[in-house]
Amino acid sequence: MAVGWHRRSSMSTSPQAERVAADALNALRVGVLVLDAADVPVLANPAAVELGLVREGVSPQQVHAVIRTLAGQVRRSGVRREVELDLPRGAGGRVHLAGEPQGVRVRVIPLGGEDYPPGHVAIEASDVTEAHRVARVRRDFVANVSHELKTPVGALALLAETLLEAADDPDASRRFAERIHHESQRLARLVKELLELSRLQGADPLPTPVPVAVDRIVNEVVDRTRTAAAAKNIDIHFAGTRGLTVFGSENQLVTAVANLVENAIAYSSEETKVTIDARRVGDMVDIAVVDQGIGIAVKDLDRIFERFYRADQARSRDTGGTGLGLAIVKHIAVNHGGRVDVDSTVGAGSTFTLRLPARPPDAALPLPPGVEIDSEGSDVL
Repeated sequence: MAVGWHRRSSMSTSPQAERVAADALNALRVGVLVLDAADVPVLANPAAVELGLVREGVSPQQVHAVIRTLAGQVRRSGVRREVELDLPRGAGGRVHLAGEPQGVRVRVIPLGGEDYPPGHVAIEASDVTEAHRVARVRRDFVANVSHELKTPVGALALLAETLLEAADDPDASRRFAERIHHESQRLARLVKELLELSRLQGADPLPTPVPVAVDRIVNEVVDRTRTAAAAKNIDIHFAGTRGLTVFGSENQLVTAVANLVENAIAYSSEETKVTIDARRVGDMVDIAVVDQGIGIAVKDLDRIFERFYRADQARSRDTGGTGLGLAIVKHIAVNHGGRVDVDSTVGAGSTFTLRLPARPPDAALPLPPGVEIDSEGSDVL
């Protein structure tokens, strides 16, 4: 079996043309396999092996049984077939998510005419695993959005109906009005975060990276989360290095850190502390948010950045969480050439670390001075 198989033709082919054809087939990510009438591999490029169509060798037993069956059907009918299969990965196959089947779209085409020996078939195969994954994520996303919207919308309708019936009871009317206000805020937050996530994942170009003082980010985040922290008597404490600078979009970076701090507040008990720590580590700046909250189980750590995933469903309902905050943080980190990590112990708390570039993407420019954190926040913000 080799790429050096040729059609029978009255036209001569130069060695150089043969090498060019062989190099082209070897470079294709699409698998190409040609079988003779006895299912012996006559030609196969590396991608055909990687996709699991055939193993290295020149016997029919080296060809996947499903491929041999399809080839036989096409020989008998003379009609090409196109199917999608789940095939085990071959040697050097492409790596996908653990436990995810490899989806392969296969086209089997009969080769006829004077230029081809009788019974020969050509098989073209392409990896559609990623396309299947994206389609599955899209379906799950739509289903989750529908479910998340259904809850507050249904609650608003029920509360409004009850409020009409309790019009003569001022105390009851006030309670129902407060619940309507709460559910409407939850609905507004969900819509806002859906729009934010859609924008981050869209094809729009990212803003040109500019120097952003970490101290400015921290001050803005503390200001945004002050009310929520005060309601639970939680101290937000800055314990990092001052004067650091990162590069990116200030609005997006504030959103990312604010989401981490809001998450820390929501999942922490009253009279605890949330610490924001910023440090320079090589060419990166680490902004860590440390809480003394309920922590996250090991089984949930790999999934908490997924959209709508909640480690504690009941607690998330109570806190009004949408399940989108950490997904937004992850996308902002990746869009800035960084990442977000998590370390957590159940019952002891969690540390989320946003790692961002400390240098501009194209040149090593001198870093501008950071903005001092206000005196109010020099110790406890």
